[in-house]
Amino acid sequence: MFLLKQSILLFLASICCLFSVTTNASPVVDKYPRRTIAGVSVVDTPIVRSAQQYARQHGADFVYKHIMRSWLFGALILSHNSTLSQNVDAEVHAVAAILHDLGWDTAHSDGIVSSDRRFEVDGAIASRDFIRRHQHGKGWDERRVQLVWDAIALHTERKIAYFKEDEVQVVSKGIGMDFSGPGQYGVTQAEFEKVTEEFPRGDLKKGVNETIVWLCRTKASSTYDTWMQPFGEQFVANYSAVGNRAIDTIFSNL
Repeated sequence: MFLLKQSILLFLASICCLFSVTTNASPVVDKYPRRTIAGVSVVDTPIVRSAQQYARQHGADFVYKHIMRSWLFGALILSHNSTLSQNVDAEVHAVAAILHDLGWDTAHSDGIVSSDRRFEVDGAIASRDFIRRHQHGKGWDERRVQLVWDAIALHTERKIAYFKEDEVQVVSKGIGMDFSGPGQYGVTQAEFEKVTEEFPRGDLKKGVNETIVWLCRTKASSTYDTWMQPFGEQFVANYSAVGNRAIDTIFSNL
């Protein structure tokens, strides 16, 4: 009987120790090495470094500066929200933010840009392929890969993205901050300006306009009935979404 009691006590003690380790585990972001860019602490892993290089190879200067700002703004959002910082996989966030505009590769390198898909989907597919062939991405489980895919595919659809998983939300919010400015999610004017000093955004408006017009001109079908359609209607000759809008297709079949 004595031995039985001792065994039970040892078993309970081991369970308590396990519970203590589990409940006091470090936040997700703390398991990654880190570095500082423009005063912002970010994860520093081989796949994140490779994602930076890959994005640099497949985008114009204004695109690269935009994706870097978007990543840093997202990291700042996390730094101001302890709950998010503990729940968000910072490596997933980094890869998604850095690769989110691969669909803007106007040079058509590596076959990233399709003839018929939205640029967000092109970027999501290319990012998934990048992860799966990367030495340090082959060990990613499918949920992490899917989070990157969703974050990129939905980053412009904020009425959807803001109700998805935390990683998806933070990617979209960080990207949006590059257009809306600071004052949201705890990010200060000083923090914002330090990032934009490192990665100036003076060419953002011109670059975005030219890229969206290019998409409307070269693969108009992917822009009909989307937020990009007005760019085509205003800047592209003979561009017309009539017959391709949801209202056209829905009522023609009812």
